Amino acid sequence: MAEKIEKEAKFYIRDLENIERKIKDLGGVNIQPRVFESNLRFDTPKGKLVASYQVLRLRLDTRARLTYKGPSDPNSEVSARLEYEVEISDLTTGRHILEALGYQVVTIYEKYRTSYALDDVEISLDEMPFGSFMEIEGADKQHIQQMADRLDLNWENRSALSYLRIFSQVKERLGLSIRDLTFENFSELEIQPAHLQLSHAD
Repeated sequence: MAEKIEKEAKFYIRDLENIERKIKDLGGVNIQPRVFESNLRFDTPKGKLVASYQVLRLRLDTRARLTYKGPSDPNSEVSARLEYEVEISDLTTGRHILEALGYQVVTIYEKYRTSYALDDVEISLDEMPFGSFMEIEGADKQHIQQMADRLDLNWENRSALSYLRIFSQVKERLGLSIRDLTFENFSELEIQPAHLQLSHAD
């Protein structure tokens, strides 16, 4: 099991390929080739975890992982929250265990992710059903902002919101009743920055 304080900044990206070229030019090392990722978000029937800003998640990409995240630090300039994560051998069994304990899947969300290591940070390039994003994760705000500057990103346009929080805003803006953040659910939708309430950082 891994325990850490996850510190990261999220950026809405117009041209993900251009950002990836910049990362490579700066010497970024690919630590995870592009992979499809499926996430199952769990909660109690009364929504106790969401109400207390906690996350219980099963993730499947090249491996299966169980993750818990605590509430974000409201005083941090980047997203900062306690995270516990453990790799499990079988996602289906993990789901059965959580459901036996009274949790249920409340949202499924998908993305394609490519990850790089560069100096002291990890950079994730995410293709979401509603657009392209990148996350810079580092030891502190200074390291994260320095990397954002090196990649010519507008620091003021960073977001501390989770993908599911952005999803919630999109649903509200467009009057959507869908539960899951999947590529199929967004295949017929044209998503604009105004729907996300975000501005591009590149």
